[in-house]
Amino acid sequence: MFGVNIFDYDWQTTGKRVKVKDPIYHQDHTFEVWQVEIDGQIHRFAAGEFSNCVWGFYLEKNG
Repeated sequence: MFGVNIFDYDWQTTGKRVKVKDPIYHQDHTFEVWQVEIDGQIHRFAAGEFSNCVWGFYLEKNG
């Protein structure tokens, strides 16, 4: 994501949360919105675990 391994960066919480739906089991989840600084730019994304080691990542849609 963003051309890097996102797990190598320090995730900072934005204090916001979004509701997402598990794409396989269609269960509702609430994921936290995070931000990371990569090469001087702030990137925001929602992320969380649907189940053990099954992560979901969501980027903000522009436009």
